Amino acid sequence: MTIAHDAVVLAGGAAQRLGGADKPGVRVGGRALLDRVLAACRGAGRTVVVGDPRPTVRPVRWTREDPPGGGPLAALGAGVAETRADVLLVLSADLPFLDEDTVRRLLAALADDPGAEAALLTDAGGRDQPLVAAYRSGPLRRGLDELSRAHGGLTGLPLRFLTGNLHLTRVAAGPLASFDCDTWEDIATARARIREHGTVLDEWITAVKDELGIELDVDTGVLLDLARDAAHGVARPAAPLTTFLVGYAAARAGEGGPEAVAEAARKAAALAQRWAAEQDEAG
Repeated sequence: MTIAHDAVVLAGGAAQRLGGADKPGVRVGGRALLDRVLAACRGAGRTVVVGDPRPTVRPVRWTREDPPGGGPLAALGAGVAETRADVLLVLSADLPFLDEDTVRRLLAALADDPGAEAALLTDAGGRDQPLVAAYRSGPLRRGLDELSRAHGGLTGLPLRFLTGNLHLTRVAAGPLASFDCDTWEDIATARARIREHGTVLDEWITAVKDELGIELDVDTGVLLDLARDAAHGVARPAAPLTTFLVGYAAARAGEGGPEAVAEAARKAAALAQRWAAEQDEAG
């Protein structure tokens, strides 16, 4: 069961270690870092991005700390002020490998521990990641208000001032979930990883779906098998043309969901196999 929540994404840092580059807009696998994070938190009821407005893959609410550049705690305060849910997902905008499964794990960990006020991801070294976390909004707001009163505002305060006063539960990160991009070397590492054999196809398909505005989970194995049958049983150029026609047929069949794609692919694969059988007979 999905826990109702809003999301706050911090995307307004100075990126000094990137030479002041527009870090949220840096592309990894053809997608802006910010868009990759927004895809991971697509289940949020309201998503607030703290930073300068820009085109994004899905609608968000924009805000900015005052004055801009006040640091992560000030940015968090500005973002929280625009939310309304009892649970808030808090993320930085430089996490190229963050996925929906990690988000679900954070939300579930918070729900499973009634005494916890926040569920933080921990990296491979066991370090807390307060900007990859789920918070209960009540304790979070109280903590921010107390710090603001005690210090005359939130500008320049470190995040540990907040998390040090909260009851925490922790979620161990997967091998890449907490990987963030602070330097150009980090960017190069992320770009290389998505092109590895075990991940490149899923990364490419996700990028295409985002680019085309498609939210559809399809069994890629079915389509790859179809492309193989068409290429071997008919002719090599038949593979891309056949998969295109399957998509078109699925769209015309109604809503064009995964079932329609699977049915169209089944029919086309059977046809390709009949073509191959005729060639075998002729041989």
